[in-house]
Amino acid sequence: MPVQSLPVRDASIQFRLLQQYLVLLKKYPILTKSVTSGILSALGNLLSQVLEARKKSKNGAVINEIDTAGAARYAIYGLFITGPVSHYFYQLMEVWMPTTDPYCIIKRLLLDRLFFAPGFLLLFYFVMNILEAKGWGDFEKKMKASYWTALKMNWKVWTPFQFININFVPVQFRVLFANMVALFWYAYLAIVRK
Repeated sequence: MPVQSLPVRDASIQFRLLQQYLVLLKKYPILTKSVTSGILSALGNLLSQVLEARKKSKNGAVINEIDTAGAARYAIYGLFITGPVSHYFYQLMEVWMPTTDPYCIIKRLLLDRLFFAPGFLLLFYFVMNILEAKGWGDFEKKMKASYWTALKMNWKVWTPFQFININFVPVQFRVLFANMVALFWYAYLAIVRK
């Protein structure tokens, strides 16, 4: 019995968005991953602001307006740093540690957790400091105050997700998978960096 396919115009909006995303991912992989990273990073920051506002309202404190500049900084970071850097990291990982290597699962995880994560978090702190137009003293102060705490939390939160991501998610979807987790991670970082 032949299976009849639905014309795209009759498909659900989610299906059409997914189809469009896949087309763009194939045609413009870095740009697509960068724009997706920018959008989801900004949403993570907005999520942190909403959660913080709810917490304040329950305690009877004054609620601040949404910091659109903060969300814009996260969008810029996602667009210009997270998307491209993650794309190339995952691509290089495939070359450096092919699946034919019997220890690739553990090697990939160690590379990500011991080298990429600390460096990427350091880059995050540095770029955010620049985007906030703050000086070297502020950067050092934030690093001393919260970098180690954030890195330990990164290892706790991200390790199981990255194990799945770098070993089982197809390479073209790894940035998207990480961005979905990062939506909540950036909400955490926005709160911890204050």
